[in-house]
Amino acid sequence: MAKRRLSRAPATIYLGLIWLTTHLLPLSHAVWLNLPSSGTKCVSEDIQNNVVVLAEYGVVAEADHNNPQPTISTSVTSPYGNNLHRNENVTHGQFAFTTKEGGNYLACFWVDGNHQGGPGATINLDWKIGIAAKDWESVAKKEKIDGVELELRKLEGAVEAIHENLLYLRDREAEMREVSEKTNSRVAWFSIMSLGVCIVVSVLQLWHLKSYFRKKKLI
Repeated sequence: MAKRRLSRAPATIYLGLIWLTTHLLPLSHAVWLNLPSSGTKCVSEDIQNNVVVLAEYGVVAEADHNNPQPTISTSVTSPYGNNLHRNENVTHGQFAFTTKEGGNYLACFWVDGNHQGGPGATINLDWKIGIAAKDWESVAKKEKIDGVELELRKLEGAVEAIHENLLYLRDREAEMREVSEKTNSRVAWFSIMSLGVCIVVSVLQLWHLKSYFRKKKLI
């Protein structure tokens, strides 16, 4: 019985790693966006520093003689407002970059002015982050690995990505806790100052009333 349990252990660990990579690490997103004829729709993603991002987008509406296929424009910006990608008058495109700061990355899409007033457009956005954006076919050819070894390499990369993501979340939690503590400290000092001001004003009022009553010889 002991030998059977030992033989099942690697399989259990393997299945556990697969579950972690599929449930705890959102690496790829496929999104359909219905764009109105006027207006903008955006997709945002909170990404940590030094992560590879790869995305492809395209108009999926079929064109006909009455309604030609619309063209779209897109803009991708960093958390600090830096323009990472911009494309105009296209039906499909892609962008790729490596993040230089952690935060919300924003991708916005809108129908070009020549097609405004029409039925709008539907686009498909395939957004890949981190290990999902890695070209594993090139890795397999370069290192001459396949099968189980390649899958283990993918799992190893996924575990490293999970670890980095947990460290990123820990750092963000520490930053939020520090901001919260500073805010609480400032509120406490403001309360103490407000109480001090109230006490001083009350003492001054009592002194003024006492002086007034003495001048009027009421006390």
